[in-house]
Amino acid sequence: MSHKPIYLNYLESASCILVSCSAVRGKNMEAATAVQRFHYSPSSWIDWRNFEGKPRGSLRYSHRTKENKRLTVIALSHLQPDKRSDLRQRSVSDKNSSALLETGDLLHSPFDEELRKAEEVKPYLNGRSMYLVGMMGSGKTTVGKIMAKALGYTFFDCDTMIEEAMNGTSVAEIFEHFGESVFREKETETLKKLSLMYHQVVVSTGGGAVIRPINWKYMHKGISIWLDVPLEALAQRIAAVGTNSRPLLHDGESGGDPYTVALNRLSTIWEGRGEAYTNASARVSLESITSKHGYRNVSDLTPTEIAIEAFEQVQCFLNKEDKY
Repeated sequence: MSHKPIYLNYLESASCILVSCSAVRGKNMEAATAVQRFHYSPSSWIDWRNFEGKPRGSLRYSHRTKENKRLTVIALSHLQPDKRSDLRQRSVSDKNSSALLETGDLLHSPFDEELRKAEEVKPYLNGRSMYLVGMMGSGKTTVGKIMAKALGYTFFDCDTMIEEAMNGTSVAEIFEHFGESVFREKETETLKKLSLMYHQVVVSTGGGAVIRPINWKYMHKGISIWLDVPLEALAQRIAAVGTNSRPLLHDGESGGDPYTVALNRLSTIWEGRGEAYTNASARVSLESITSKHGYRNVSDLTPTEIAIEAFEQVQCFLNKEDKY
């Protein structure tokens, strides 16, 4: 017999509290005293006999669970920032039981917030597409896929489309065998095609798409979003995964540690592109999001949190646009 897991969503606060919704509303003081705080551990046991005053409907579980009087729970509490991304949801289940945790509005997942933001923005988009711009390694593809899913849009990666148009030739190989100028021409052709033939799409552009004014003409048919990531954070990401797929990072110095080499090359590239990114309709500053959430580093942010901020900035842009 299969049993459906239940999910305890990560609460964006210092700790995760398992509590009856009715108790929170003050309807049952005895149940309210049964609130338990849990620190994360592989399996924390809850003895349901401690919840004698639990009002009907706050937790539903099978008769088999009632007989066992306990249920395996993985709780999230005081998580370190670097663990937030992979502990957003944890299954709460027992091999001999199935249960559903009903908490009403008590617990919210980041994805719920993202969907809400998308629903707020979508009616005002009028079918317009979104174009994500930013330096290499800024997370355009990852964030773009999340935004597209939340909006019900189709996602396109500009670099992938160029590779397909070149019979599967990778971006690095295009640079090596045909030169950057050929790649830039293909990039412009792709953006033109996307802007004229498609609506309701989210597009991840290449890092250098912003340097050609004609590309902005096509991207401004929709809404462009700049993912502004500190160069130091970009260098850390790129140094961690390597530079094989990033031909522009192969120019210049070859000695030194990967981080220093990446940072120096990114700094040079930024000098030629930085101002161009400001043409975007909306700017998503990862430093600002980090500060807002009280995190220490930009690397503590999740793609979903960045996507939520992107929707907020798009909403601000649309509000300003509406005034004019």
